Amino acid sequence: MVAFGLVSLSADMVYEGMRSVAGPFLGTLGASALTVGMVTGAGEAMALVLRLVTGPLADKSQRHWRLTVVGYAMTAVCVPLLAVAPVLGAAGVAVASTLILLERAGKAVRSPSKSALLARMASATGRGRGFAVHKALDQVGAFAGPLLVAAVAAMTGVLWPGLALLAIPGLVSLLLLVQLRRRVPSIVEPDPEDAEDAEDAEDAEDAEPTAADRPTGRLWSAVLGADLPRDFHLFSLAVALTTAGLMTFGVISFRFVDAGLIPLAAAPVVYAMAMGVEALAALATGDLFDRYGSRVLLVVPIIVAAVPPLVFAPSLGPVLAGVVLWGLTTGIQDSTVKAFVADLVPSRRRATAYGIFAAVQGVGAIAGGVLAGALVTERPGLLTACVVVLQLASFVLLLRLTRRSTGPRT
Repeated sequence: MVAFGLVSLSADMVYEGMRSVAGPFLGTLGASALTVGMVTGAGEAMALVLRLVTGPLADKSQRHWRLTVVGYAMTAVCVPLLAVAPVLGAAGVAVASTLILLERAGKAVRSPSKSALLARMASATGRGRGFAVHKALDQVGAFAGPLLVAAVAAMTGVLWPGLALLAIPGLVSLLLLVQLRRRVPSIVEPDPEDAEDAEDAEDAEDAEPTAADRPTGRLWSAVLGADLPRDFHLFSLAVALTTAGLMTFGVISFRFVDAGLIPLAAAPVVYAMAMGVEALAALATGDLFDRYGSRVLLVVPIIVAAVPPLVFAPSLGPVLAGVVLWGLTTGIQDSTVKAFVADLVPSRRRATAYGIFAAVQGVGAIAGGVLAGALVTERPGLLTACVVVLQLASFVLLLRLTRRSTGPRT
């Protein structure tokens, strides 16, 4: 877990360094608030929806490591290339938007495979703690990357040199990943607790096929997760609703820079602060999840509903408080939520489940990105009301799921 965390630490320096300035960077190229919201929202959606394909592909091919390496390589290449966008004139916004989307596609390629590998590695220590430790380590990179970009921006007055410099940690992440791959095998056997399920699956394969088991049926069943538990699908919907209400940092930073509350060069510093909070939140809630089960997830929609009134405030103090809450929520979403998914599905279907889960979450991301981009500058009050309604629906679903919880996870 620690070794994989070091890989993520280096990679997070790259893409979190980029994400910390994505909104203001697109703004310097001439993009509007709506464009920023659509690009950053679509990027998050792409990072999630494409996992609907890459998750089943990983389970079927058992090429978890290969997909992980390819995904990290896409990030290591696309982010530094953003440095060329300012010299492209009118084409700069289109090129920068494309590179941001490609980087997010790389996230989709690697994430289901990486999460399946991590879930297997963490089975002996507790998945809540395992995912939390990994998340805390990669958040060190998420903290360092924005600070590096901020330092270079402060010295040069522009953002592109800092983006170019992120090529160095990108290369380091790939070298570390290649070394780790040589020492850790791929997933070839189910978890012990899933051994009986695996035997049942083998017996089912030996039985006479039915109409639902024919190739086309199996394909759609795998892609849509028809064989996965109902609670998994309800949980996916609940998290999608929280994601729709949790605006991207690109939208938040565009707004506070445009309002003159924070200078452009300081935006990455604010993002780094959020990443520090995210790391602490992952560690704390991961341990609470292993002790008390899924009930800890009930706080997520409550926190998300509190973010818009703060980040839309006219003074700096509430805005920073809102960013702290934003980091707290993303820490829970990226660690403890994934641990619960691993508990809901058998190990032989985890990469598929992570892909489907992320795809549903991605629908929420793109809807939330467009909603925030359209309303953030002219109708922030209406945007706040929409977020509250979404979080109320999410809370009701999570409450229903937690009542079925079996208690502490091991």
